[in-house]
Amino acid sequence: MGACELESGDVALAAIPIRKMTIGIAQTLLLIIDWRITMPKRTTGDRAELKPVNVGAAAIDIGSKMHMAAVNPASTDVPVRSFGTFTQDLHDLADWFKACGVTSVAMESTGVYWIPVYEILEQRGFEVILVNARYAKNVPGRKTDVSDAAWLRQLHSYGLLRGSFRPDAEIATLRAYLRQRERLVEYAAGHIQHMQKALMEMNLQLHHVVSDITGATGMRIIRAIVAGERNPDVLATYRDVRCHSSIETIRAALVGNDRHEHIFALTQSLELYDVYQAKMLDCDRKLEVLIAH
Repeated sequence: MGACELESGDVALAAIPIRKMTIGIAQTLLLIIDWRITMPKRTTGDRAELKPVNVGAAAIDIGSKMHMAAVNPASTDVPVRSFGTFTQDLHDLADWFKACGVTSVAMESTGVYWIPVYEILEQRGFEVILVNARYAKNVPGRKTDVSDAAWLRQLHSYGLLRGSFRPDAEIATLRAYLRQRERLVEYAAGHIQHMQKALMEMNLQLHHVVSDITGATGMRIIRAIVAGERNPDVLATYRDVRCHSSIETIRAALVGNDRHEHIFALTQSLELYDVYQAKMLDCDRKLEVLIAH
């Protein structure tokens, strides 16, 4: 068989001359090098510069004892100033913003320190936005010698900040009452546990015969114990008709080992529980008035 003949079953391959393949690769490399040399280099100055879209932008770096505020450097000789956290200091801050032609203010939502600043500036007619600190830190291009307030103001002037949700004043008021009521519920729950602990220390296993010691049956029995009643036969008669446990079962659970210190703890826990229940009613009345309007 000749050198150019193929045996049966072999796959015929197109033979490419080595010399022609080498010349083709060399020409391609020369074209790439020539293109790289003739192509103009892109410099930083060729990039399109951001233009401010919010000339009246300002920003505040919120602190617990001091706030750093920044305005447009073209509006004043001292574009970054510090202000205290007292109410008069916040009004002075608003006056300075007015004098500098500020229309919109950005601030980071740091703890609860931003709330008085936000409310006073909003009352003075400024557009105020809350910014998540994570968003501002992730924006590239910050110089090391720029303060937090100045950098925040620069981003705000370019429209690069996204404000967090802040409800209207009426909704914010409603939310404040609801959150206060939630805290009162949590505080009252702690005193329910204290009452149950005092009962258990006297081996009065009320929680085993009622589903909730603050229900109708449970509260009647606890108030009777605090008032001085110790007879389990009498205490069992305070059973509500809806209670699943029988009078005999409740009586057996209320045979305990009375001690003055545990009665004292039970009494104080009940009193504090009642206080928080009354405060929750006050919140409910406030909420009813707000919703009615």
